[in-house]
Amino acid sequence: MSRAPDRRLAPSILSADFASLAADVAKVERYSRLLHVDVMDGHFVPNITIGPPVVAALRRVTALPLDCHLMIEAPDRYLRDFAEAGAAFLSVHQEACPHLHRTVQSIRELGMRPGVALNPATPVETLEPVLGDVDFVLIMSVNPGFGGQKFIPSALGKIRRLRALIDERGLQTAIEVDGGVGPSTLPDLIEAGADWLVAGSAIFHAPDPERAARALEEQLHG
Repeated sequence: MSRAPDRRLAPSILSADFASLAADVAKVERYSRLLHVDVMDGHFVPNITIGPPVVAALRRVTALPLDCHLMIEAPDRYLRDFAEAGAAFLSVHQEACPHLHRTVQSIRELGMRPGVALNPATPVETLEPVLGDVDFVLIMSVNPGFGGQKFIPSALGKIRRLRALIDERGLQTAIEVDGGVGPSTLPDLIEAGADWLVAGSAIFHAPDPERAARALEEQLHG
């Protein structure tokens, strides 16, 4: 049975204007199926961003599902906080979870759809034990911590290997990609097997974010 593509554009608020976040989100809602929220603690990655209060504020101003990516140490301590704030999708890093299967189970039990993220140097094969338990895998195509970085080409090979693992097991697990996603990288990412594309600078740093989101959405489904 062939697998139908589930392609989704997920604008990343990391590149938006935090002083007018609701307005920036409103510009891209029409052309998006997820809103990506990067959570950083200054320990797991060298940057500090936002937490559950901002997620709760976003929940009040958008109908888009909130896709929260926890780039933090000890994520288990905060799973319930993000569930109560309104996260629909929640990804944790394989590198930050000593008991990954239990963490994934906890995310689902809290009513969120669980995902696992992988840093650029982490092989996709490390996820084989939990691949059937997650709804999506987030492949980082830059080193996490900051927006606007250059795409790491070796991510394409990781996406292909992950797609093969998923298809061999007959799973419906989605592949999400974050880092350097834009008009020039999108075709190769789709060809490699990516489903959900996180774009930050390509949308919010464009002269017209709404037009940029529309163009990426059209390219994604072209």
